[in-house]
Amino acid sequence: MSTQFLAPAVVPEEEDLEQSLRPRRLAEFVGQERIKEQLAISLDATKARDEPLDHVLLVGPPGLGKTSLAFIVREELGVGIRCVAGPALERKGDMAAILTGLERHDVLFVDEIHRLNRAIEEILYPALEDFRLDIIVGQGAAARTLTLDLPPFTLIGATTRTGLLTTPLRDRFGMTFRLDYYDAPELGTIVRRSARILDVEIAEDAADEIARRSRGTPRIANRILRRVRDVAQVKHDGVITNEVAREALELLEVDDRGLERIDRELLSTILLKFGGGPVGLSTLAVALGEEQDTIEDVYEPFLLQLGFLQRTPRGRIITELGREQLGAPPAADGTKLF
Repeated sequence: MSTQFLAPAVVPEEEDLEQSLRPRRLAEFVGQERIKEQLAISLDATKARDEPLDHVLLVGPPGLGKTSLAFIVREELGVGIRCVAGPALERKGDMAAILTGLERHDVLFVDEIHRLNRAIEEILYPALEDFRLDIIVGQGAAARTLTLDLPPFTLIGATTRTGLLTTPLRDRFGMTFRLDYYDAPELGTIVRRSARILDVEIAEDAADEIARRSRGTPRIANRILRRVRDVAQVKHDGVITNEVAREALELLEVDDRGLERIDRELLSTILLKFGGGPVGLSTLAVALGEEQDTIEDVYEPFLLQLGFLQRTPRGRIITELGREQLGAPPAADGTKLF
């Protein structure tokens, strides 16, 4: 059983630590109960029939466990995995080399699959349906098609934006799972599990405090836990109490609703610079000095979930709840924050 990455040979220490916190088995995966139940049945049936698992599409905002689920599938099936980011595949030969290197029932995990270029998608179509690779040799009238048989494999695609997937590619996935944000009790369980792995003592209320401010996202919960651990180690006796957690969260500029500095800046920019909106995404990105994709995929989903922001055909608008969060008066009274 092998794991292969198209990535730099040296993995940063932070990434190593994040890998150690990932659940290894489906039973260890917290939350997403509906997905776990469906996936468990499919895995059991697949192993009983000695067939490859049907292709899986995982949809949801960053940090909810799409990559973890891909590795769990690999562990549960006892097969190898090949991981690649969609934008890294630039030539047809890249995809051909990956596909021909797969072994029977292996998992091919493609992150950001919505960013695959169309030429590479076309290679995938026969590979996903018939496990064959069609290679065109030569040019013009002398061109001929060479067909190579591929071992049965499972493609797991992860995307934050299903709308950018082409219909032919989306239709070739037998299972599509949309991951939802986690509630505070689920995140509390994740924080306590991660604390045990990191060998750090944490109070129950401190774990709940971190969970409450983690934007419904396990990756953020684990990131905050690591920073709180640093504060506990450097400024206290290493034990994370509720007071230590609150001190660290204030240092990290994470407020009671889980908003970080950039979230508050985004809302303030719409309110103060653009009169509450509507303001176009490109204009907002320039005003914040951020990429449009980052705003759309990382910051906006949580603000939309909280009801602080609204997307309209004309642009982004701050809602009354958003104004209230910033301490601004309602828009209807005609007054301004400053």
